[in-house]
Amino acid sequence: VRPYVLITPNEIRRKQLQQSKLSFAKKELDDLERWKEEHRPGPIALVPQRLGGKKSEAQARQNQQTRLMQSKYQQKCKREEYVKAKKAAEEAEILKRKAIQREKAERLEVKKTQEIQRREEMFLKGQIYKTNELLSRLEMGLPKSDSCQIANPGPESTAWTRSHAYKQALREDETRRLEEMKQEQQRKAELIEFKQKLEEETRTRAHQKEQRRVNNAFLDRLQKKTQPSNIYLPGYTG
Repeated sequence: VRPYVLITPNEIRRKQLQQSKLSFAKKELDDLERWKEEHRPGPIALVPQRLGGKKSEAQARQNQQTRLMQSKYQQKCKREEYVKAKKAAEEAEILKRKAIQREKAERLEVKKTQEIQRREEMFLKGQIYKTNELLSRLEMGLPKSDSCQIANPGPESTAWTRSHAYKQALREDETRRLEEMKQEQQRKAELIEFKQKLEEETRTRAHQKEQRRVNNAFLDRLQKKTQPSNIYLPGYTG
């Protein structure tokens, strides 16, 4: 460690510096107070005037009360309109989502119906093909149509009659099934249309009910506003 020299402070010099700072600050404050005194505004002299309009105090109070009621009513109407618009937007969004879900359900139902029809048609085609193949094998041993008629039909003609009747029955059964499928599709379409009409009527009744409620509430508010009411006004001692 290097050697160092400690110099003791000069107390007299320190006190002189402190006194000079205090005196300078005091001088600044005195100058500020003197400037404020010199630039203080003088008294205001106004000519006496009669204030107020041509209306009486009762009329002024009544106008003030009317403006207050109108302001409150306007604010309340704005709040109600905002709530109504928000509710309408939410209902529209809900109806939109319901419509999308309904459309998806209808498409899925149509797809399922088409798939069922396709499977039934494939099953019927396969069954008809197998039946025709079986009948073709049975008819291979029967006489041709251009050959001479047999006086006493044997067992082969009886087999041909049975096969012909069986084919006719299959055709009739297929026609009946197709007709039943058409009727089923028609019933489903009528049911879907009936459901849509019912939902539309329900929405219409709900909208009419809400509109009547809003109108009745508005009329009630108007009736209450037209009735005289005592409202405390500050400054009025009548």
